[in-house]
Amino acid sequence: MAARSTAKGPMPVLRSDASGFKAAFAKVADRRFARDPDVEKTVQKILDDVREGGDKELRACIKKYDGAKVDALEVTQDEWDRGVDQVDAADRAALAKAAMRVREYHRRRIPSSWEIHEEGGALLGQKVRALERVGVYVPGGKASYPSSVIMNAVPASIVEVPEIIMATPPEADGSVLPAVLIAARLAGVHRIFKMGGAHAIGALAYGTETVPRVDKIVGPGNAYVASAKRLVFGEVDIDSEAGPSEILIVADRSATAAWVAADLISQAEHDESACAILVTPNKALATRVQEQLTKQLKTLKRAKIAKQSLAKRGAIITTRNLDEALELAEQYAPEHLVLAIDNAEPLLKTIKNAGAIFVGHYTPEAVGDYIAGPSHVLPTGGTARFFSPLGVDDFLKRTSFIRFEPPKLRELGADVIRLAELEGLTGHGLAVELRLQKIRRARREREAARGADAEL
Repeated sequence: MAARSTAKGPMPVLRSDASGFKAAFAKVADRRFARDPDVEKTVQKILDDVREGGDKELRACIKKYDGAKVDALEVTQDEWDRGVDQVDAADRAALAKAAMRVREYHRRRIPSSWEIHEEGGALLGQKVRALERVGVYVPGGKASYPSSVIMNAVPASIVEVPEIIMATPPEADGSVLPAVLIAARLAGVHRIFKMGGAHAIGALAYGTETVPRVDKIVGPGNAYVASAKRLVFGEVDIDSEAGPSEILIVADRSATAAWVAADLISQAEHDESACAILVTPNKALATRVQEQLTKQLKTLKRAKIAKQSLAKRGAIITTRNLDEALELAEQYAPEHLVLAIDNAEPLLKTIKNAGAIFVGHYTPEAVGDYIAGPSHVLPTGGTARFFSPLGVDDFLKRTSFIRFEPPKLRELGADVIRLAELEGLTGHGLAVELRLQKIRRARREREAARGADAEL
């Protein structure tokens, strides 16, 4: 029996008890996208041109790649105010609630500076400071993403980054969408520049006459943006090399097929490369989900995108039991893991590999995208094995400090010299030995002075 089923429906079906399943699952779990050398070549030229040409080249790129002619690169205060005023009151309230909840969530645990004093005269510690200036990239194109503004900028605002710069592609008339403008205001963004794509990343990384150079760039984007972030890393820091959105749902017989199908579609509608996976031991549920997908896609606004995603990057996997389903989820290490099962909460203690976990039947992934509180900027492509969601830590830097007084250096100096000699780095040892010689000399002088005083 082959692993891949020919069952009719929008998504291919795999059976874990079929021959060839291991190879078939490995193919599903492989989310590496080959880097297009043509894309990298184009991006490198754009970055070089912006670095050398500054504002003039940046404007040319905005016209060529963003399809817009802008009078000013930066959104003026009046333009920002007018855009905010255009937002519907209900939309404004929803965005404000989302920003408030994200702010409250991330405010709960902000790392702080610390120090310890050791006997013998040692001071050790760590200074935690916000980065001076960060860049938030907000994509345009297939949709408007005010939620991306909130999720990326609020954690930076909480730790009081002095300057939060936002870059987003302008509309053809040179404007920025009102929803994005109000989200920026609610999130604590200080300045907004009308620029998208690789040229925006270059301007943020290198600076131009108008755009200030930042210390770190965060935010998702297309292949050109991802490539640009990768190429400027080291010149500035970046959050991660984000891949297409992912969802993996583990469901048992208690799950509602219509809800599961809707959750799969919620990721598939992002773009054609999004990954939507259902893993269940219940074959009847798998069949009902296929039926619901067919039904819901008929009225979906972005049905064409979702259909391609489900067919090419999605899968329904039927397993022998729930434990096997959970094990496959661990191997996949999804960006979003939905536990559509009864009594799901105890599993939080055992699950290790997921960007975010959505527990129970009434926790659709969409609440995490918009309003729950944790940032929706999550590790993709299986990197949840070792990466974490975006948070306040991403906008802080840590500096350690050390101070030894003579008694402490006398206590530990011989060990430093021995370790240095073990590695063949005798210069390190000498730097300690010279100081120890002075400490010994001073000690002998003190002892001699005490002896002289005793004779008197």
